[in-house]
Amino acid sequence: MLMKCAVLGDPIAHSLSPILHKAGYAALGLDWTYKARRVASGGLEEFLAGCGPEWRGLSLTMPLKREAMALVDTVTDRARLAGAANTLVLDEGTIHGDNTDIPGAVAAIRERYDGRVLSATILGGGATAASAALALCDLGATDIRLLVRDADRAADTVAAIHRHPSAPMVTVGSLADDFAEGEVLVSTIPADAQTPDLVSRCDDVEVTFEVLYHPWPTPLARATNGVLVGGLDLLVHQAAIQFSLFTGHEAPLAEMRAAGEAELAARTV
Repeated sequence: MLMKCAVLGDPIAHSLSPILHKAGYAALGLDWTYKARRVASGGLEEFLAGCGPEWRGLSLTMPLKREAMALVDTVTDRARLAGAANTLVLDEGTIHGDNTDIPGAVAAIRERYDGRVLSATILGGGATAASAALALCDLGATDIRLLVRDADRAADTVAAIHRHPSAPMVTVGSLADDFAEGEVLVSTIPADAQTPDLVSRCDDVEVTFEVLYHPWPTPLARATNGVLVGGLDLLVHQAAIQFSLFTGHEAPLAEMRAAGEAELAARTV
């Protein structure tokens, strides 16, 4: 049976996930398919109902990660901790939920930076911010600061961080006024929200982790004077974990990264 996988979200046309996963299939000689499918908020249940036995794996992006939690049959501890699943493995009618953003972020940071992580600032308060914060806690951070537009809308993310076994201290500040603090800055906000004023308030950190890969470079990525961890780093590492969950094979990380780099280079021409 030809096995099928896809990345779901809205918007989705920009996603590099099909490039990465298909490069992995080609490297290992797997006759699998992987496509981008637009699924808006509230549409995941209907999509899953239409998946036959040929469907094996789904990667989820905005706005489906939290929606997925009510639709899975089993869930990993890390997805439960985050309150969000970016990975669904379909197995004989059973849906398994996982979160590869957390270990993917840990691997992306450690690939570029081997220093200590005691405190960090995260721009934004959505599902990606929650996963990034939990990754930072896994790296040793005990003080997490969220800078957001609306503190009420960050309540789920604050609750997720508080669930980490290390019991980190979490504070919520203003994206419009406050400064980044700590060793690591993580940005989960759109590039057009990265105003010159905000960028100037985020220059006193050792590591800037920009989760976006398109457009690139973002204002924050362009301005950093320290270590830069990019969205492609995160995407490649979390996709490699997904690849292994879907196929049962070790992911060809180098080939997947090369394909992503080539596609991004082509998009900037």
